[in-house]
Amino acid sequence: MWESIKSFFTNEGMVEFIVRILVAILFLVIGSKIAKVISKRIQKSKGMMRLNKTIRTFLGHVITICLYIIVSIITIMILGLELSAFSAALASAGLAIGLALQGGLSNIAGGVMVVAFKPFEVGDYVETSGVGGTVTDIGIFYTTLTTPDNKKVVIPNGTVSNAVITNYSTHETRRIDFDFTISYTADIDVAKKVLYACAQADERVLTDPAAKVMITAHNDSSIGIRLRVWVKSEDYWDVNFALMEQVKRSFDQFGVEIPFPQLDVHLSK
Repeated sequence: MWESIKSFFTNEGMVEFIVRILVAILFLVIGSKIAKVISKRIQKSKGMMRLNKTIRTFLGHVITICLYIIVSIITIMILGLELSAFSAALASAGLAIGLALQGGLSNIAGGVMVVAFKPFEVGDYVETSGVGGTVTDIGIFYTTLTTPDNKKVVIPNGTVSNAVITNYSTHETRRIDFDFTISYTADIDVAKKVLYACAQADERVLTDPAAKVMITAHNDSSIGIRLRVWVKSEDYWDVNFALMEQVKRSFDQFGVEIPFPQLDVHLSK
């Protein structure tokens, strides 16, 4: 390596070095583009398309990085640098690099754990690290979510793998519990019939398991009553909002009073 450095100071060596630099730059540009094309073709191959979307996305990132590493190594070889010397230099700085990249390495490990144990997949709606959203990408370092209000949230894989994850898309059905209060003067049987009727009127409410209505509490000025229904996961929020509105309208129609705080003030002369 030192002999190569000394030769740079000669005219022939300098010309050769400039040529090597130009060739290396040209190869780096063309090689990067070729690597990108190869990566896309591999990801769209029949073998890859048979894989789960989450695994396919993760492997796509890994393949792309590996191809770029290969291009970088060939570029170094074109420059005439000895790989053994280059490797030795990297090895000597390995400890410092490792300490500096602790977060990155933990993110890589976290990404592998997410793909291996599958707590969620691309397309699932999850809550983790205080954020809820649809998983749009699981990369080597980060997991990307899109929130219901269309915000992009990027979370390090190391954080995701160590956090509590709530996956709302794992099961095809979900349960909704509606809690209401009625006055002590209201007819409980009428209130229960109204709630059953509201649940049965919505075609999105599943009949198996069947809807249930139950008294949950005797409060100071009201009776707690709960409507429990099952719906498909994708219908959860639509049914939730629709039944909340319909129950209020039906309670008004059949005279079921919903109590609210009142304050009586008596003035004495």
